[in-house]
Amino acid sequence: MNASLRGTGRQYWVALRALLIFTVVLGIAYPLVVTGVGQLVASAQANGSTVTSGGKVVGSALIGQGFVDKKGNPLPQWFQSRPSAAGNGWDAGASSGSNLGPNNPDLLKSIEQRKKTIEMVDGVAAGSIPADAVTASGSGLDPHISPEFALLQVDAVAKARGIDADKVRALVQSHIQQRDLGYLGEATVNVLQLNIALAELDPSGNE
Repeated sequence: MNASLRGTGRQYWVALRALLIFTVVLGIAYPLVVTGVGQLVASAQANGSTVTSGGKVVGSALIGQGFVDKKGNPLPQWFQSRPSAAGNGWDAGASSGSNLGPNNPDLLKSIEQRKKTIEMVDGVAAGSIPADAVTASGSGLDPHISPEFALLQVDAVAKARGIDADKVRALVQSHIQQRDLGYLGEATVNVLQLNIALAELDPSGNE
């Protein structure tokens, strides 16, 4: 009986030591090493690819956000992001697509409403509106729009700010990110970074 108890006690002691060792190695040392390597090798990415303006963090280059008023209406002095189905819109805690099929009546209604809004705000014909302007991404948090959608907004943004449209168009052109490695994906424009550059170009319209 005593030998059995001693054997059981040794097993518990071995298990406890293993627990302590693995807790220190995997629960403390490993996370610290990974965090340290991340900060040294890719600190921007490790910290969430944050974007600053005027010394303040204003968002992330990886997460889209809306440039709308409290009622959800687009602010004409800013370039607009693509629609979002994440939560109530651009909710980083509720990343999601609409999960509606292409023939879903609710989706089709939303697309038509978005087209009318863009026609009114940007003063363009419905036929010139690209798909990403009226449909949400799969995550609902895509920070990019197509160059076509960005250029479509140039005249309206320039008019709202009272500045030369050619300057705004050149700003958009300078923020077009080409395909990765020249062939992966599509050319895009990061809306937050574009709007920050726009605010620097025309601080008077930054309201």
